[in-house]
Amino acid sequence: MLTPIKNYPALIHKQKGQKNLIISDLHLGWELNLIQKGIHIPSQTQKIQDELLQLIDITEPNKLIILGDVKHTIARAGLVEWQDIPKFFKAIKTKVDKIEIIRGNHDGNLEPLLEPTIKLHPSSGIASNAVGFFHGHTWPAKQLLECTTLVMGHVHPTISFRDRIGFRITSPVWVKAKCDAKKLADDCLRRRRPKSNTKQISTSQKRQIANPKVKQFLIMPCFNNFLRGRAINKKQAGKSYRGPILRSQAIKMEVAETYLLDGTFLGSIKQLRGMG
Repeated sequence: MLTPIKNYPALIHKQKGQKNLIISDLHLGWELNLIQKGIHIPSQTQKIQDELLQLIDITEPNKLIILGDVKHTIARAGLVEWQDIPKFFKAIKTKVDKIEIIRGNHDGNLEPLLEPTIKLHPSSGIASNAVGFFHGHTWPAKQLLECTTLVMGHVHPTISFRDRIGFRITSPVWVKAKCDAKKLADDCLRRRRPKSNTKQISTSQKRQIANPKVKQFLIMPCFNNFLRGRAINKKQAGKSYRGPILRSQAIKMEVAETYLLDGTFLGSIKQLRGMG
């Protein structure tokens, strides 16, 4: 069972008496980009850490699962990340002993910053009963297509509204979309085939995913409140969705439902298109 936590960009996933806390996109050390441009902002890692510790106290999970982009620099770890990330996880481990991370596109060279007890999964994700979790910048693993619900991060979804005088409000949102399971499976197999193969999907490949079951897709808001993604209701947003799975047309994004963090239903992306 998946339950969004009211007023937090986080989920609770319950299974077999266990409670998992799910978050995504911390981007620790993001301030370095601004410092390099001459804009000096003190490290916000402590604030993010305090917010997560408070959430752990509220939810009392058995395990914390992070859907990628723990750090902000992509191919390496910067000095700020070397200083902050080990301290961050040391503090989190005082509240929840089991931590698992699904690698995101910003998590290059993350391993040296983690304690040996923290489990790092590939970006293609993990399956837990009928729910699959992955970051979203690559295609999900084949076994995730046998889940009924997929959960991803990466997009940092927001909705933007502009009034008549030009004042704009941007808010993070949850996105819940329907999925064409067969098209998703076909696209996934086609993209993952060896380059030497033809465009046709072989019978043996189809047997690997004989009965794709994905019905629902959930995109998580970014846990780092300082970072906002491009508003998904902008007029041209549909042509530049982040991640191959959203651009594949297997996910019905135009009719996807959007919700504020407090649970308020805003409408479909199509209904909100152009308001930002």
